[in-house]
Amino acid sequence: QVQLVESGGGLVQPGGSLRLSCAASGSIISINDMGWYRQAPGKQRELVATITSGGTTNYAESVKERFTISRDNAKNTVGLQMNSLKPEDTAVYYCNADVRRSLWNRNYYAYWGQGTQVTVSS
Repeated sequence: QVQLVESGGGLVQPGGSLRLSCAASGSIISINDMGWYRQAPGKQRELVATITSGGTTNYAESVKERFTISRDNAKNTVGLQMNSLKPEDTAVYYCNADVRRSLWNRNYYAYWGQGTQVTVSS
């Protein structure tokens, strides 16, 4: 099995910063893309940022220039530095990873963390 555990959420004032972290553990041969998604109340889950194993990043337009995604391939971790936070960034943030679990199966499977709440409010 594979587990993704997020940490770092919380309450922050508008304009503030938070850093989210996610660690993948378990039966892992390799990880392809890792990313962060978020879901606000009454809305669908949306992509925030993704990063390939080679370090290529992709961001939602709404977070460009404010959020930075990074990863440590040796530790199977991914982080999200969030600056200049806005009330509309309030959501549950989920970590995602595409994981290969077996030497005999080349398929990658998507795993999700349990989510961490980020609230931006004065």
